[in-house]
Amino acid sequence: MKYVQPIRDREIIQKMKNELLKKGLRNYMLFNIGINTGLRVSDILNLKVDDVRFKSHIFIVEQKTGKSKRILINANLKEDIDNYIYNMSENEYLFKSQKGINSSISRVQAYRILNEAANTLGLCEIGTHTMRKTFGYWHYKIYKDIAILQDIFNHSSPSVTLKYIGITDDIKDKTIEKFYL
Repeated sequence: MKYVQPIRDREIIQKMKNELLKKGLRNYMLFNIGINTGLRVSDILNLKVDDVRFKSHIFIVEQKTGKSKRILINANLKEDIDNYIYNMSENEYLFKSQKGINSSISRVQAYRILNEAANTLGLCEIGTHTMRKTFGYWHYKIYKDIAILQDIFNHSSPSVTLKYIGITDDIKDKTIEKFYL
């Protein structure tokens, strides 16, 4: 499995959204929900319309940990979701596959969707985990509260969270950037 990075530039995030939207609203919404909730892709792909319609929060049991999780759907994301699911039925998967009657796209297909857009933009180190890491990176940059982010991600320590979202890499890069003997 290759190591992926968060997207650290808001302009690149917007370019990624625009590129995904060219291929369809489903692809755009996959990324949009990912970077605005911090959920793992496996949990995102299991979401159905009923999980988000008329809801203020997403309630899930995480596939990886088996723990219950409650994530706020903020007003901007809520509006996007409501527009996206307007004509969908309650039991439909949000990210419906074109194969089968009512199945979700696979994790591999989600990777392909994101990677194709990233390649078009010339981005490297992008994968499905990029969405979760991007959420974490920007949450930390805005609020500087590693304890809350550690709790959101169910990480064992602040250092794990900082490493996960690429802050440790940023700090190391800055110390080496100006270092010259």
